[in-house]
Order: sequence, then structure tokens, then C-alpha cells
Amino acid sequence: MDSRNDPDGVILSPYERLSLWRIEAELRQDRRLGRRMSRPMNAPEARPWLPLAVAALTCASLLLLVMGILTSNSAVLWCLVALWPLTLLLTFRMLRRPAGAEDRIR
Repeated sequence: MDSRNDPDGVILSPYERLSLWRIEAELRQDRRLGRRMSRPMNAPEARPWLPLAVAALTCASLLLLVMGILTSNSAVLWCLVALWPLTLLLTFRMLRRPAGAEDRIR
């Protein structure tokens, strides 16, 4: 048995082998697929800044919340109103990244 023709112990007809070679040739030409396949499946995206940004925004939001409660300054509260949704958005993006939500076909 030739291992190149039947690596899994499956014997293909010449027509099936030719069809398979054509499909593989088309897939080799797809650069986008090649980039996606060369990356490990569970590797995080190139966003090392995301956890740091979430931590910094969470600390800033909590600081503004405490200052807003203690001082009742409207400028501090408006800064909190502007910062809190951004913090929640980035937290949501960071938490759904490990679940594989970024691996969808766009």
C-alpha cells in the first residue's frame, strides 16, 4: 500500500483522488485561509492591550464612582457616565474572546 494515496487506510478511485487534489490545490491558493490555519486554534488574537485597558478603565471607573458619591460633583459624575459604557464594552469583548466568538467567518 502506498501511504501517499491512502493515509487513513481509505482507497480512493482515480476520479476521487483527482477531485481531492483539485480541492487541495484551490485551498492552497487561499491566502486568508492559510493565515487562519497557521495560527493555533486557542491562540489569543493580537490584542495584548485589552486586559490592561479593561483593568485601567475599571480602576478609573471605580475611582470616579467613589469620588462622585463623596463629592456629588457633576463633572465627576459626567466623566463616570462617559467612561462606564466603554469599560463594559471592552470587558464584554475581553470575556467573549476565549469562548471563540472571534473565530467566526467575517
